[in-house]
Amino acid sequence: MPLRPDFKARAILVADRIDLRGWKAEERMASNPLVVAVPGGGAAVLFRYGAAVFFDVMPEEESGFLARLARLAAGPLGAGETEEVEVSVDPRAREGMQGGRVLLAGDDVERLQIVADVLSKSVVLAYYESQVAGSFERVEPLAQQLEREGRIAASPGEISRHIGAMLLTGHTMVGRAAVAEKPELLWEHPELEGLFIRLEDEFEIRERQATLAQKLELVAHTAQTLVQLQEGRHMVRLELYIVLLIVFEILLTLYGMFLGR
Repeated sequence: MPLRPDFKARAILVADRIDLRGWKAEERMASNPLVVAVPGGGAAVLFRYGAAVFFDVMPEEESGFLARLARLAAGPLGAGETEEVEVSVDPRAREGMQGGRVLLAGDDVERLQIVADVLSKSVVLAYYESQVAGSFERVEPLAQQLEREGRIAASPGEISRHIGAMLLTGHTMVGRAAVAEKPELLWEHPELEGLFIRLEDEFEIRERQATLAQKLELVAHTAQTLVQLQEGRHMVRLELYIVLLIVFEILLTLYGMFLGR
């Protein structure tokens, strides 16, 4: 897999999941994460949580590869999040970010896997950051309405869907994407840990993950509080109906007794 000394790395979040088992064994250059050669030149690193990272791949070849990848993708995201960075290979360079460019001591597969791991997590975080921002925009007016009017117009089912979306986001980050975890590749290649740490710091992966987790908790807690308030109002209304029915039954009984006399 010859790469040029200077090339572009481009990460795309293409789907909710990618079934990597559908890739032929003879096309695999490395695994965990999966690396495959792209017809026409370059390589792609694929992640089961829906991200693909291309190295030194031309736009035409990238489009053709994504069309093939679509058959293995579940829950396509349409215009997904992207992240691009220039990469330079220089055996004398100190590996990491410098002037907005990733410097690598070599173009071996393991180094590309490390870069791909960080870029893929960055696009996953970017996607869910926009999702949580949208949830904030939907929940905030409800809280403001509650402050002004003492009630909210949204149904408990609608608010519960917000809670479900936040729980799903947290599951994806912690479970499938494992944003806060180091790649298993470092167990076999501990000499690449310095490169990983520097790239992780440059893209603020841990800081963004912590901030996003706090926002998720805040939105979910707010939505849960609104649901409890709505359910409380419904319970009060139900109890009022029961009391009215009891009173009506008592009045009917008294009326029947009066007619009997």
